[in-house]
Amino acid sequence: MNPVSPARTKRVLVIGSGGSGKTHLARRLGEILGLPVYHLDRMFWKPGWELSSDAEIRCAIEQVLDNDRWIMDGNYSGTMAMRMARADTIIFLDLPTLACLRGVVARYLKYRKRTRPDMTEGNIERLTFPFLGWILTYRRRRRPKVLSLLERHCADKTVVILDSRRAVDAFVEQLQAERHTAGAQAPGG
Repeated sequence: MNPVSPARTKRVLVIGSGGSGKTHLARRLGEILGLPVYHLDRMFWKPGWELSSDAEIRCAIEQVLDNDRWIMDGNYSGTMAMRMARADTIIFLDLPTLACLRGVVARYLKYRKRTRPDMTEGNIERLTFPFLGWILTYRRRRRPKVLSLLERHCADKTVVILDSRRAVDAFVEQLQAERHTAGAQAPGG
């Protein structure tokens, strides 16, 4: 794993189970690094929870990937390899299942009866059994595939694996401190 350098971090992919805090971390990183944040949920879901076509999804993702600076949060395995290929930094939130379930229930309670900021307008927050099942099976079914992709395609990337909310907070605090130190050392700063 290469260390994260705020000055060299320009294209960041944040992945992990539902409820792991991908969107929250992406927003925090966007503020610290001054990078635009893109949410895959907005690209995948049209109003009324209608799924976009594969062509629409690919086109939307490719438009973001063509930019030199971005943070993108979300999984969607069909596009994971192409996003990893363009990222310089991949952050995998590898939190325990119970933490993810707590996270998704807290999100539901916070945004119940309204659209959350990272979602397409008109998609009222919901909590479904299939989504809960996806979270419950993530570590067994999807996590090994993510780790394999990271191993195969990311040797030249900065890869950060965070396994608890405390580790996420410590990572953010470290980045903030490094950004502050770098700003203080800049000429005229």
